[in-house]
Amino acid sequence: MAAVSKDISRQKRHRRLRVKLAGSAERPRLLIRRTLHHIYATVIDDAKGHTICAVSTRDKATADGLASKTNLDAAKKVGQAVAAKAKQAGINSVVFDRSGLKYHGRVKALADAAREAGLEF
Repeated sequence: MAAVSKDISRQKRHRRLRVKLAGSAERPRLLIRRTLHHIYATVIDDAKGHTICAVSTRDKATADGLASKTNLDAAKKVGQAVAAKAKQAGINSVVFDRSGLKYHGRVKALADAAREAGLEF
């Protein structure tokens, strides 16, 4: 019997969560995507099916001044930046979608920074 990979398990958790999670015009979905080299945050209106704003460590404005794009400081900066962009777009409240990832480390740092910057979830 073959072992199930961590990524397959994460994808299964994300599919289960997406049944319950949906972003609307009033409360869009804040999607977190984490890779080995970068972290991404996207605000999505699922009713219309389009992206409202997106921030990542790949953006030059966000990556400036960071020693590493993969640590907690980078995640905090992305969280603050996505909250600022969402506020600019008139969004105060979002539904948090962690993509089946555990709520600790970089995911938690990003979420806490977004909350401190004014997003409610």
